[in-house]
Amino acid sequence: MMGQNKEGGSRPVIASNRVEAIVASVLLLIGAVVVYNSVQLGARWTSDGPGSGYFPFYIGLMLCLSGAVTLYQALFGKLKNTQAFVDREQLKRVMAVLIPAGFYVLAIQFLGVYLASTLYIALFMRVLGRYSWINSIVAAVAVNAVFFLMFEVWFKVPLYKGIYEPLSFLGY
Repeated sequence: MMGQNKEGGSRPVIASNRVEAIVASVLLLIGAVVVYNSVQLGARWTSDGPGSGYFPFYIGLMLCLSGAVTLYQALFGKLKNTQAFVDREQLKRVMAVLIPAGFYVLAIQFLGVYLASTLYIALFMRVLGRYSWINSIVAAVAVNAVFFLMFEVWFKVPLYKGIYEPLSFLGY
């Protein structure tokens, strides 16, 4: 069958050691930034104790060291894991959650937490959960009504209402 490997699963997208190398490179970069900024702050022992960059400097060094060792093992190690990190089917399932979550975060900017969350829950229940539209909408509205009451009314902690403030007619 096209698109499947010998074991019957989907074709692998990327090997585990490559993902490990990417993550290790990011750690190495973060560590280097921490070390650089710590030196700028003063990573030395001063007359009255450690400088403001002293401890972050060593944390950055540890990040660099662990990132470098992991990167070496992922690329050149004898025991590097070349098995599939994720296959196409698994990646599709992850993206089915990740992409809508990205749109949800973007929607919060315009519609606010409550309205964006209502849409997100309703669409998620309908599309991925295959619930009926009425059940999806009722559940989404109920959950966010409870959150609204809890945060805005009882705790008096206002959550972000969005650029357009579509719920401003409620007086909050």
